[in-house]
Amino acid sequence: MGLEFPQLPYEYDALEPHIDKQTMEIHYSRHHRAYFDKFVAAVKGTRLETQPLEDIFAGVSQAPAAVRNNGGGFFNHVLYWNSMSPNGGGEPKGALGKSLEKTFGSADEFRKKFSDAGLDRFGSGWAWLLVRDGSLMVASTPNQDNPLMDVCEVRGAPILCMDVWEHAYYLKYQNRRPDYIKAWWNTVDWRGVEAGYEKAMEALKVAR
Repeated sequence: MGLEFPQLPYEYDALEPHIDKQTMEIHYSRHHRAYFDKFVAAVKGTRLETQPLEDIFAGVSQAPAAVRNNGGGFFNHVLYWNSMSPNGGGEPKGALGKSLEKTFGSADEFRKKFSDAGLDRFGSGWAWLLVRDGSLMVASTPNQDNPLMDVCEVRGAPILCMDVWEHAYYLKYQNRRPDYIKAWWNTVDWRGVEAGYEKAMEALKVAR
């Protein structure tokens, strides 16, 4: 990913009414930016400074807490922004849609399982759709952990994530996390998720 702070792929108000402009602006320009800046400071002058994030995460149990927390916060938010689109919502199609149906029974059953991963996460954290050994899995992580980290119980290549930290939804939804999650599905960029799925599957072929 490189040590660059990426541009938000749409305007702050692009996801309204599902996610409000003020939440997006604060979330991106303050929270996400702070994770990035603190991560850069944590790795500066160390051997980690030149390592890809994926490699850092693979051995994050041996890294300082500032690297784990802020590196995770940086990476997770990039995927979160790219998991959404002003033209999001609808149904997953193509190879991803077929795989979701095969794995979970239907797209609706997947949405329920993924939503529950976010609803049941105590405190702050994330819900994930990931590819592991060629199969799709749903998982949840606390704080800023993600499935690329060696500290996670369920590891794999993440292709979709939902932020369930309160700062992701509190201005509009207050403590109503279920309402935020229900609205969030209207923003999901299924074409982007499918591209991530195909990339993860291709990487597995190359590795084998």
